[in-house]
Amino acid sequence: MNTLRKMQVLSDSAQYDICDYVNHYKKSDINLPGIYNATGPDGCKIPLFKTLMTNKCVNDCKYCINQSKRNFTRIELDPNELARAFLNYYDNDYVQGLFLSSGIAKNIDQTMENMLEVVNILRKDYGYDDYIHFKVIPGASKDSIKRAMFLANRVSLNIESATSDGLSDISSTKDYNKDILKRISWINSISKKKNSMMCSSSTTQMIVGANDETDLEVLSRIKSLYKNYDLSRSYFSAFSPVEGTELEKKEECNKERTSKLYHADALLNTYKFDLNELVFEQNNQLSLNEDPKYLSALNRDIFPLEINSASFYELIRVPGIGTISAKRIMSIRKKKPFIKLEELKKLGVVIDRAEPFIKLSGNYQIALDNY
Repeated sequence: MNTLRKMQVLSDSAQYDICDYVNHYKKSDINLPGIYNATGPDGCKIPLFKTLMTNKCVNDCKYCINQSKRNFTRIELDPNELARAFLNYYDNDYVQGLFLSSGIAKNIDQTMENMLEVVNILRKDYGYDDYIHFKVIPGASKDSIKRAMFLANRVSLNIESATSDGLSDISSTKDYNKDILKRISWINSISKKKNSMMCSSSTTQMIVGANDETDLEVLSRIKSLYKNYDLSRSYFSAFSPVEGTELEKKEECNKERTSKLYHADALLNTYKFDLNELVFEQNNQLSLNEDPKYLSALNRDIFPLEINSASFYELIRVPGIGTISAKRIMSIRKKKPFIKLEELKKLGVVIDRAEPFIKLSGNYQIALDNY
């Protein structure tokens, strides 16, 4: 099988490793396989070359296209082959970075060594100094994780489930506390030592809908990770049944569910909400119909807020007011109070959402009872 065909197969298998907030999977272009977009801090789209080194895998994850029990053609790229393929894309300005992941062909240590060799070839042999995202294998040694963090700009390790029992429901070959949480702890401790390491952030990914875990369980785990391990962000992969796996007949996860989890995740991570500020339905799931921030605001007694005196903590809890617009409000009101809604709109406030929850210079806007 030629390199282009291998890239097509392995990059399509890599689509389940998320580098964006998009709630659906898609195959890459058949003529330029492996190009997927990530979202930068300013919202811009950054094309990455995303691929697996191999779709061979010893793990039996019931949801996974590459699981050991599934019958399909197994292939792999050797480190030099993968490095050359990526550099061809990079030198032709098709991509701006590499997202490297892999199945486990023989064992974890050998897989990590093969991935590290790719990055070493790029950094040391070819002088490549641009972006690399390195997907750490659960159960990897501390030394290999440290080397990955020295060479890559970002590392991630898929937590997959919110609980140990949840992981046991979908895999019998991974130990939740030992192979995953312990390794996330190692990543955190290594990053704090720095030692001129290149790695600037770490992320994780969770499979939603493959087991019976609730949104409350998912977000409880994510909040714990943010608090204890300085995680940069989380990604939520909506379960989609794959033919030939044990879960091929299980119902696909509603994409609206992962969309609401992303909204709630932003409240926990960016807005520093406490978990008890979120509103869950009786089944401990988020509402699929309403925005989590809006429901949170309806259940708080601090509204309507006076825009000209509210704290930053209070302002960012108003639907339609983000962290940037809240900072702008606090800066401008030092010089003069806000009187009209149009003044807030110019700062980026979404007036239709914010209006029922605020007042300006003592004047109420639309009453919540009439909203």
